[in-house]
Amino acid sequence: MMFSTLFPNGIGHYAFGGALIGLGVALLYATTGRPGGVSTFFSSSWSWLLRTPFFRQASLVDSRRWRLIYALGLLLGGAVYVLAGLPVEASHIPAWKLLLGGLLIGFGARLGGGCTSGHGICGMASLSLPSLVMVLTFLGTGIVTASLLKWLGV
Repeated sequence: MMFSTLFPNGIGHYAFGGALIGLGVALLYATTGRPGGVSTFFSSSWSWLLRTPFFRQASLVDSRRWRLIYALGLLLGGAVYVLAGLPVEASHIPAWKLLLGGLLIGFGARLGGGCTSGHGICGMASLSLPSLVMVLTFLGTGIVTASLLKWLGV
């Protein structure tokens, strides 16, 4: 009963997607020795343009090419999905909420030294305790924030 409530469309496509994500992470690590993550891509991208000390860090400047290829691969994956004619659902969330949420997520990712993909997928897969703490923080903050916004009627 509860299982079908949580997954009204079945669990097969979630399991398949999770397996593909895990395969992608393993392939990236096996071929490059680097963990994946998306939020650092934005900082390394800004290192192409900005000359402030933060954006001139070697870790950002030296990794920006492979991070760009990594991000393009993510976009290519989305394009392949759409071109394959698979279902795409539009979000019904107002644009201002998406923008505000994106800014807060970006701030949280920089504050936590990575995002959910870096800590949640790659960090947890490598049994990193700091990543576990960050994922618990992300989830806890998200649940509290969503509950508070629902309670406020926003």
